[in-house]
Order: sequence, then C-alpha cells, then structure tokens
Amino acid sequence: MKRLYETATAQAVEGGYGVMLDQTRLLTPAKLPLVVPSSALAAAIANEFQAQGAEFRPYTMPLMRLASTAIDIVAERHADVVAEIAAYAGTDLLCYRDDRPPELVARQHAVWQPLLDWATLRYDAPLMVTAGIVPVTQPPASLRALAVAVAAYEPMRLAALHAITTVSGSLIIALALMEGELDPDAAFAAAQLDESFQIERWGEDYEAADRRAALKADIATAARFAVLLDE
Repeated sequence: MKRLYETATAQAVEGGYGVMLDQTRLLTPAKLPLVVPSSALAAAIANEFQAQGAEFRPYTMPLMRLASTAIDIVAERHADVVAEIAAYAGTDLLCYRDDRPPELVARQHAVWQPLLDWATLRYDAPLMVTAGIVPVTQPPASLRALAVAVAAYEPMRLAALHAITTVSGSLIIALALMEGELDPDAAFAAAQLDESFQIERWGEDYEAADRRAALKADIATAARFAVLLDE
C-alpha cells in the first residue's frame, strides 16, 4: 500500500485530539473519526504515520491499532469485552502452579504469590491456588469483584487491559501493570516465568524467541498506550 500523504500531525478536535494526514482527518478502519483523550497519544499516533516510508505498513502502528480497537469495537461492545477479560480470573495463570521441580515451585511462589496478595488487598478478591493440572473453582465473590474492577475501565483503557490480559494469560498481571504495581518488564517476566525457567535449562529455539519478543512488545505497547492516555 503506497503512502498517500506528506505529513501527519496531532490536532485538537471536538471531544479530544485527532490526527491529520495533510488536510484529511484520520478515520478508524470502521470509518469513525479517530479521537483520543490526550494530545500525547495523538502525537504518538501521528508519529507512527509520519515514520512510514513510501510503502504504508499498518502492522508497524500498534498505538493506532489499539486506539482503533477501542473506538470501533470496545466502545460498541463494552459489556462483552468486560466479560471476556473478567473470565480470565477463573483460570488465571498465577493460580496454576507446578508441583516440581522445587526450583520452579519456589520461583512461582516468589513471583506470583505477591501479585495474588496484592489483588486480594486491592479488590478484596482472593483467588485459590492449585498444583499440577487439578482445576480449581474460584470464589464467586472474588470473580464478581474483579469483574466490577474491569467494568470500571473506559474503552481506551479497556483495550489496553484486554491486550495485556490475552497475551499474558493473567487478568491479575494485566491489572497490576495497568495500576502501576508492575512495570512492563516485570509483567513480561511474570507472564513468561515458566517458559524462562525451561529456557534456562534447555535453551531457546528461534521460533520461541520470536514469539517471546512479540509478546514482550505487545505488553510494552499496551503499557505505553495506557501511560499516554494521561499525558
């Protein structure tokens, strides 16, 4: 796809900030006006467009993708997206521990348990832990409390929360990152704890390395998106 504009700039618009491609207002894939709540986020999205070469590559614009998802999908299906995210609490990664080897068991407890303890205090939502593949039924009151917390997110933040939850497999990691309890590197380390342990023992192949790099980038982008919303 060829680039058809010269300059991309952020601009104040009704309801927030948008992006202009030359004199044309930027629209989302669903043809809705792109409006974000902060000038910093609009400028970052404009920079993604400005950085394009002669060939336009949408996959290199993750902030634009998140903003468009929030406008085109999340805002229209807020309750459905909340339910999808909240469902992760029922099978949260942090609740499923290994029973061997002892080194992995200890590492999971050291990294994951403080996050569960934080969720207990922050949301009054204690979650049960199990070992091996034995399923565990989480307290209904905890699941309701976490669903209420997720529902409080407006569409832009909910899009970021959804991205982090789905790539990490953990609602608790996602909430902790969104609320500043974790930074992106720590969130990635928590989400990939098992894989990192295995890599330390057996090494890493190219496909796994690429997958982990993409996951780390997705987490970092969603975290940056959330920060830009407040700048």
